[in-house]
Amino acid sequence: MNIRKELLDELLQECKTPPDLFGEGGILKQLTTALVERALEAELSTHLG
Repeated sequence: MNIRKELLDELLQECKTPPDLFGEGGILKQLTTALVERALEAELSTHLG
């Protein structure tokens, strides 16, 4: 899977400092949380119908 450059540009447009990217409330943590939650939702949907 390839992530579109435009999507990355949109996600990073407000990131100006390293904490914006890697800090407690940074985009990396937000993306990780969102991806894990989405994967778990999909897993539950598959098993529970």
